[in-house]
Amino acid sequence: MQNFSGVGVSPGRIIGAVRQMPKPVSEPPAGERLASSTTVDDATASLRAASKVVQAELQGRAKAATGASQAVLEATALMAADPMLIKAAVKLVAAGTSAERAIWESGASVAEMLYNLGGYMADRATDVLDVRARIVAELRGVPAPGIPQSTEPFILVAEDLAPADTATLDPAKVLALVTSGGGPQSHTAIIARALGLPAVVAAAGVDDLADGTVVYVDGAAGTLSVDPGADEQELVAAWLLAAETLSVFDGTGTTSDGHLVPLLANVGGATDAVKAAELGAQGVGLLRTEFCFLERETEPTIDEQVVAYRGVFDAFPGKKVVVRTLDAGADKPLPFLTDSTEPNPSLGVRGYRTDLTTPGVLKRQLTAIATAAADSPADVWVMAPMIATVDEAADFAAMCRVAGLKIPGVMVEVPSAALLADRILGEVDFVSLGTNDLTQYTMAADRQLGTLAALNSPWQPAVLHLIKLTVAGSIAQGKNKPVGVCGEAAADPVLAVVLVGLGVATLSMTARSLAAVGAVLKTVTLDEAKRLAELALSARNADEARTSVRAELPILAKLGL
Repeated sequence: MQNFSGVGVSPGRIIGAVRQMPKPVSEPPAGERLASSTTVDDATASLRAASKVVQAELQGRAKAATGASQAVLEATALMAADPMLIKAAVKLVAAGTSAERAIWESGASVAEMLYNLGGYMADRATDVLDVRARIVAELRGVPAPGIPQSTEPFILVAEDLAPADTATLDPAKVLALVTSGGGPQSHTAIIARALGLPAVVAAAGVDDLADGTVVYVDGAAGTLSVDPGADEQELVAAWLLAAETLSVFDGTGTTSDGHLVPLLANVGGATDAVKAAELGAQGVGLLRTEFCFLERETEPTIDEQVVAYRGVFDAFPGKKVVVRTLDAGADKPLPFLTDSTEPNPSLGVRGYRTDLTTPGVLKRQLTAIATAAADSPADVWVMAPMIATVDEAADFAAMCRVAGLKIPGVMVEVPSAALLADRILGEVDFVSLGTNDLTQYTMAADRQLGTLAALNSPWQPAVLHLIKLTVAGSIAQGKNKPVGVCGEAAADPVLAVVLVGLGVATLSMTARSLAAVGAVLKTVTLDEAKRLAELALSARNADEARTSVRAELPILAKLGL
C-alpha cells in the first residue's frame, strides 16, 4: 500500500476516488502582441471589463457564502480590480502587448512583490495569481479554473487551493481535501474545518495521483493511503458511527468532574451567529467585525455597523458575545485604512495600530458597538487585536470607557503581550489568545507555508509556555480576569484538554468543532488535564507534545479523532 504523510488539519476518515484540480490556465506566449485588428483602446476596454466580470463573479460567490468563506471571497474580489494590478497591465497594453499577456505579466510582478514582503502579504500573492488566471480565462472566453465537476462524490487533491476555490466547496460532492502544499492555518485548512471536511495539507507527492485512484484519508492522523483494504473500511465505518456522537453538542462544556469550560463560537456575522446558536454554542468568543468593512471603498457608517452587530447580539440573548475590533491590515487591506506600500505588513500597521495612522475609525466603531449593545440582551465584551504593550492596553480600555463599554479586553497574539500579561490584565478585564498569530510570531514561521508546517504548530512547547505565562498573569491579578482562546487551537479536541489544563477559562472555535471538543473534555478530570498539560510543556518539540498527550486519551480512537 502506497502511503503519503502530511499534516492533519480536520478530522475524519473516508474512502473515495481522487479527482485532481484542473491544470491552471496556460500562460499566454511571451512577447504576444495585440492583433492587428485590435486597437489599444479596445484591448484596454476588454481588460477592464474582464476584471469587472471576475470581480462581480467573486462578489456573487461571497454573497452566497458565510463566515470565513465569505471573508476569503470578499478579499479575493478586491484583488480582481486592484488599481496596481490593472494599471500595470494597461500600461503594457499601451505599449502593444496583448491584453492576456499584459495581465499575466502584471499579475506576476504584483504577486512577486507581495511574496517578497512575507507574512500575510505573501498569502495575497496566491489571490493575485488566481485572479490573473480568471481574467485570462474571461478574455479567452473559456471557463475559469475551479473545482472539477463530477456526478459522483470525490476526494479533491491539489497542490494548493485558491481562496475562491476553498470558499465554494460543495461538501455534498467533496468528501475530503488533500494538498501537497499549504500549512495548518492556510485558507484550505480553515475552510475545511468550517465545512467539517476531513483534510490533510503539506502531503508531498499527492498531486501525482491519477484521477480515479481509490484512497483512504485520515484527517486526524494526516495520512493518505492508496488501494485501502478491509482494515481501512472498518476504520471508516467506526468513524461514521462516531460521527453521530460528534454531530451534537449538549450546550455545556465541562470536564468529567464538573469543572465548567464554556465552549463558544467564532463567527463572522449574523448568519454565522444564528447557526452557532443552533449548534449549542454557549456564546461568541470571537466576532470578526471585518465583515462590515471588507469590499468597501469607504468606512461603513455607525448606523450600518449598529445593524450588523445587533444581528449577532440578538442570536445570543443573555450570553457572552466577545467583539474583536477591526483587524485590518496585513492580509485584510482596506483602501481607506491601510498602506499598501508597507515593506512588511504582518509586522506593520494592523489591528489596533491602525488608530495611530487613521485616528477616528476605532472610536466610531466602539460607538457603534456600544449603541448596538445598549438595547441588546447579550453580554457584550470588546477586545482589541495586535496589542503589544501595557500602554496600548490602557489606552484601549480608556477608549472603551468613553464609549460606554464596560468590559474591555485585548488579544494576546504578540509574544510581548504574553510576557507582560500580568501588567496588561491590570488595565483590562480579560484577554483572549489568538493562537494562530501567537504561533507564527513566536516561531517566526509564516502560517501559510507548507514547508514550515512543523514549526507553525500551536503544539510547539514554546507557544504552550507563553499560554501558561499568560494564565499566570491572570492569577497574579488575584481577580476574576479570565484568559480565553479564540484561535484555531481551541478547535483541536486534544489540544483543548491541554489548554484547560493550563488554566484557560473558555474556548472559542468554529461551531462545527463544539461537539468533538465537548465530547473529549467530558472524559477527563481537571487534574488529569493539568497532568497532560505538564506532559506537553515538558516535550522537546511539537510532535512529541501531541503524540504523548494523544497516547493518554483512549477516547480518541473510539471517536475517530
